[in-house]
Amino acid sequence: MLSEGSELNIVCHNNPDPDCLASALALGRIAADAGIDERHILYSGDISHQENRAFVNLLEIDLKPFDASALLNRSEDSLVAFVDHSTPGANNNVPPETAIDIVIDHHPAESIDARFVDHREELGAAATILAEYVEALDMEVDAMLATALLFAIRRETLNFLRGATAAEYDAAGFLHDRADLDLLQTLSTPSVSGATLDAIATAITNRTTTSAVLISHVGRTSERDAVPQAADYLATLEGVETVIVFGVVGESIHLSARSPDPRVHVGDLLRETFADVGSAGGHHDVAGGEIPLGLFADFTTSDDSLLEIIEQVITARLLAELDL
Repeated sequence: MLSEGSELNIVCHNNPDPDCLASALALGRIAADAGIDERHILYSGDISHQENRAFVNLLEIDLKPFDASALLNRSEDSLVAFVDHSTPGANNNVPPETAIDIVIDHHPAESIDARFVDHREELGAAATILAEYVEALDMEVDAMLATALLFAIRRETLNFLRGATAAEYDAAGFLHDRADLDLLQTLSTPSVSGATLDAIATAITNRTTTSAVLISHVGRTSERDAVPQAADYLATLEGVETVIVFGVVGESIHLSARSPDPRVHVGDLLRETFADVGSAGGHHDVAGGEIPLGLFADFTTSDDSLLEIIEQVITARLLAELDL
């Protein structure tokens, strides 16, 4: 398919993470090997997490803002690829009617419509699939690409503690000797902003626990990735099996959930709880979602009152869905 194309537009999901970015970088290298000179990695949202910013800057990944009109008016030999997501309009700004050529993903999804689909829910990272491709194609893998893929696999699986399979270990074994281990260490220890630390502190203060389920919020924050970071931190609390954290970022409410409890599928939990008001979903043990703030904004002009209403409504919906 790549050999038939003259251009490849690799569309990241909104606010892309290292797994998405490394996968896009690898697919771009594969396309270059197939003779495609025009390659673009496109994204919407923000690169806000300190790890993600360091990832893009240190690995010199060339990103461009997503423009929907460019996809709608493209020529027949201009291809569109999704990595680490699969559906137009879901966690991306791609118009739903857009024809997609390539999808490579590991997230739960149904009815993926593309000319080429590699969808493996059982894997811990999309970067694992791309590492397999690079190895199978016998490509030259430089230190930057190997470092990007290895860091993405480690980050997506929380250093092989979440959702890792034998395929992740195989990919890591292939990439390890080719990666820049000093750069890998630098990427793994980025500085944390004061706003992120404040948000995590707020989540610690606001936590409530019912039957091993912890629900908390970070209030309003400028750091979107503070929400999942707070969830990761609170998931280590003794006696807690399921964690849901939410917070207001810009004009949206962001949610993040973690659960090793086999009785709770947090992807299904968030999707079923908020399907009528926003978009949410994910894996059995890690999930996220987003709800437009406009649904609540008409109730009050006071930010404190707005946060109080959001806390009450979000918490009540979660407890009802969990039957607590």
